[in-house]
Amino acid sequence: MSARALMIQGTGSDVGKSSVVAGLCRAARRRGLSVAPFKPQNMSNNAAVCAGGGEIGRAQALQARAAGIPPTVDMNPVLLKPHSDSGAQVIVHGQVWGTLQAADYMGGRDRLLGAVLESYRRLTARHDLVLVEGAGSPAEVNLRARDIANMGFARAAGVPVCLLGDIDRGGVIAAMVGTRAVLDAADAALVGSFAINKFRGDPALFEDGVRSIERLTGWPCMGVIPWLAAARRLPQEDAVVLDRAQGPAALRGGAPVRIAVPMLSRIANFDDADPLRLEPQVDLRFIAPGSPLPRDADVVLLLGTKSTLGDLEFLRAQGWDHDILAHARTGGHVMGVCGGYHMLGGWVRDPLGVDGASGAAHGLGLLAVDTVMGAGKALREASGRCARSGAPVSGYEIHMGSSEGPDRARPCLHLAHGPDGALSADGRIQGSYLHGLFASDAYRAAWLERVRPGAASALAYEAAVERDLDELADALEAALDVDALLRRASA
Repeated sequence: MSARALMIQGTGSDVGKSSVVAGLCRAARRRGLSVAPFKPQNMSNNAAVCAGGGEIGRAQALQARAAGIPPTVDMNPVLLKPHSDSGAQVIVHGQVWGTLQAADYMGGRDRLLGAVLESYRRLTARHDLVLVEGAGSPAEVNLRARDIANMGFARAAGVPVCLLGDIDRGGVIAAMVGTRAVLDAADAALVGSFAINKFRGDPALFEDGVRSIERLTGWPCMGVIPWLAAARRLPQEDAVVLDRAQGPAALRGGAPVRIAVPMLSRIANFDDADPLRLEPQVDLRFIAPGSPLPRDADVVLLLGTKSTLGDLEFLRAQGWDHDILAHARTGGHVMGVCGGYHMLGGWVRDPLGVDGASGAAHGLGLLAVDTVMGAGKALREASGRCARSGAPVSGYEIHMGSSEGPDRARPCLHLAHGPDGALSADGRIQGSYLHGLFASDAYRAAWLERVRPGAASALAYEAAVERDLDELADALEAALDVDALLRRASA
């Protein structure tokens, strides 16, 4: 017997679909259901590696964690990883399928519906319930003809929809009613309910708004979800959240360790910084384009990027290269992860254009390593120990480059498959390919102590994520009629 399924679509991007699906996965798991998340098509440079290789959107990996199951490539069969304003790497069933310009992909994406349905059928055969997350909004009717992410999938698989609206951004009544107005009759018939997200204050004050939406759409309301702090503490998928990301040092009376993270144009896996952001003695700031890196930073942290050459050019256009070099000359620490590690070296070469446009460029020259991009992509979980502190580490690698040079003789980590990364002679400049490095509590503590003695805390990051998932599920149980919503799932 196939699993039941329910799809959460939204009136737009960043309305909270990912968080709501994660919370519902945890709530269903508590009911004793075998539940799995599913997103037919995702566009994100935040990716996670599944056991045995293969990558999916980071949000689906978090949802799988909420469901209590390991992530698999079937949970996100199509992943788009933009490397420019008009081009993206296309990942199908966890592996690189090709690199396409937006127009080419949009004109033929329905060719991937078969792969999407294949993954969906495998999940429904193994679980009691599949919770599906849409992408963007079904109101983008200009994209409907070849859609595989919203109503195109829902119609093909016969999955009922609950529409989620974000009241915090304003205009939620118009967004709900407008979505109903532009959907064709067959699509609209699949929408069986709606919910309001990110409400600040007393939900009773919006009762008239709920009644208006119900009257104008014919859809019943499943509840009004308050603004949830736990949802913002959990790893985020969309880089749009970085526009408002600021460290909470003002709330802590000042933090001894100040970390500056340049917001690269193709920043990837920025959730690598989440454990540092939660540290009570750390003020971590994402620095927006056009702003200089703060001179009082203790650390500049260069995170991953989907286009190293493109973001090297972007970094220089902001003048950040001068800021980083000045920071290093005056004794500051610099850490690069994956693409950020590439940038710290002498040369970056991409002869085949596998990471964006082909070409070569000088790096920042802070590490004696050079990087060459190749056609093969490293996708693996990894574990080992810090080369300096001996602290255990675990995470995953997801990169197309290979870095070699004299500083590789001083690795950052010793992993099970070999040495990783590089250190400068004085140890203040370091680079690593390992994503998730700072989630390892002992490593993070030793790293912070090296930056400034007394800065580390007793934060248990993985336990904090579990508490936030439980808090998220608790809040949804209080705000939504979860049982009624799950009863609406199709068989």
